[in-house]
Amino acid sequence: MPTYKAPLRDIRFVMNELLGYEEHYKALPGGEEAVEVVDAILEEGAKFAENVLTPLNQPGDQQGCKLEDGKVTVPEGFTEAYQQYVEGGWPSMAQNPEFGGQGLPHSLGMVLNEMICSSNLAWGMYPGLSHGAMSALEHHGTDELKQTYLTKLIEGTWTGTMCLTEPHCGTDLGLIKTKALPEADGSFKVSGTKIFISAGEHEMSDNIVHLVLAKLPDAPAGSKGISLFVVPKFLPDAQGEAGERNGVSCGSLEHKMGIHGNSTCVMNFDSATGWMVGQPNKGLAAMFTMMNAARIGVGIQGQGLIEASYQNSLAYARDRLQMRALSGPKAPEKAADPIIVHPDVRRMLLTQKAFSEGGRALILYTAQLVDKVEHGSDEASKEADEILGLLTPVVKAFLTEVGFEATNEGLQIFGGHGFIQEWGMEQFVRDARITRLYEGTTGIQALDLLGRKVLMNQGETLKKFTKQIHKYCQTTSQQENMHEFAKPLSELNKEWGELTMKIGMNAMQNRDEVGAAAVDYTMYSGYVILAYFWAQMAEIAQKKLAEGTDEQAYYQAKLDTARFYYARLLPRTRAHAAAMTAGADSLLAMDESAFGLCFEV
Repeated sequence: MPTYKAPLRDIRFVMNELLGYEEHYKALPGGEEAVEVVDAILEEGAKFAENVLTPLNQPGDQQGCKLEDGKVTVPEGFTEAYQQYVEGGWPSMAQNPEFGGQGLPHSLGMVLNEMICSSNLAWGMYPGLSHGAMSALEHHGTDELKQTYLTKLIEGTWTGTMCLTEPHCGTDLGLIKTKALPEADGSFKVSGTKIFISAGEHEMSDNIVHLVLAKLPDAPAGSKGISLFVVPKFLPDAQGEAGERNGVSCGSLEHKMGIHGNSTCVMNFDSATGWMVGQPNKGLAAMFTMMNAARIGVGIQGQGLIEASYQNSLAYARDRLQMRALSGPKAPEKAADPIIVHPDVRRMLLTQKAFSEGGRALILYTAQLVDKVEHGSDEASKEADEILGLLTPVVKAFLTEVGFEATNEGLQIFGGHGFIQEWGMEQFVRDARITRLYEGTTGIQALDLLGRKVLMNQGETLKKFTKQIHKYCQTTSQQENMHEFAKPLSELNKEWGELTMKIGMNAMQNRDEVGAAAVDYTMYSGYVILAYFWAQMAEIAQKKLAEGTDEQAYYQAKLDTARFYYARLLPRTRAHAAAMTAGADSLLAMDESAFGLCFEV
């Protein structure tokens, strides 16, 4: 069975040494309290992930969920773990005190989320989407809706979902058919079918609060005619508790490649009573509050699975004996050397390590931006929101793409045993595969990044971020021991802007150039962004080593990993740069009918 140990030393390195979380928290409302409790939260979160969730991960995958007589049964131990989660106060940690929350920074919740994703991704999805539902209701719900639903979601006795996709439409939500008919009392009758609904039906909480996209009878066509509704599984009674069953039911459970422990449902709404969230025909904007939070959450899932796969790969590579090192025996007292001595195994392990630690830096930087958007001054909040908008599709797309790569490398390190269920490595691969799809595929994230976040404002937001990198490179270029990082980073940062301009000019002639370049542009961006964080981490490590430290091995490993990233992973930008500037012609030249000619006799 796979194991997991929360990487608290590295989490603290990123929070305290790289990103200065203590000063960051002190600048926020209630930040002094956050500084006082952060260590306790990390320690207790680690215990919950390691001791409660990890042992349930593989059995939960093997048992899966079952639907009988309209009720969904989750794997053994999942409900009890959720009750522990609620009793520990975890759902309310970063929520508004006005509705029962503890008022701690959102970034603390994101740190906990990484541990949950590493230890048991399928379980983590039950409370995971509740956070998005809380955000949507807090920002767009009426006071009455907040009092009724937000308080229950925050205390964790109710959980939430987001219901977007329908059998005939996914990304193109303008095509949805779910209808909402107004009632005299101000409520609506919602009818339609939604698919791929994570945690759509279960018995772990007293009620499930569905946020559902639907169209009013007189709604404009397309995405401009979408409204958002809160539709509970049980209608609240006079005391605000779960009362009469609503017209919401689970039609079936999806039979999936991975995340078997989570109930992914087809949900039927049969004249179910609901209430509008936000304004009529403005539901997509309200839902995006939820979706953006979910997209960062999925990026954390990718990074969390990298960490879990790396830890188990490392333990196996140290123990498994196979052949001798090409340069001579490294363990002559044994029948063969442990496979960690072999260069190609080192390549795979270092790839996992570099993506995990670099991804953690990116995520916790993003988490700081979330705090600033919520609690900063108007000017600071606006600027943080711009950068957050730019980075969100990168966090989601890049970290899930390299997350799938890294879990595959983990399976490869185990060899044939990796393909066998009992070792657990194939589960990491299967679980990681969905992260590239839900909450918007990699292609959709790429179009969002290049088309909306970069080109739509002529690259102004991108310039704000690349200016940060430019200033950093200018400063560190004065340090001789940083030349190996500052010089290539500076060159790539400059090229990033040039490539953006070139694609933008091409797109003025042919809009298909955006779609043709988008995924390679996103991956290129991700590699450069991680290089920025790896340069900073290398700088810190070198200073610590020069000063003298009793953690010499830790900081040397950090520096060695940075050098590996620059030597072995960052050069991938060359291929992405060539591909994104190759144009759309090679993709669109072939006539559609020619795709099937190879099948004809």
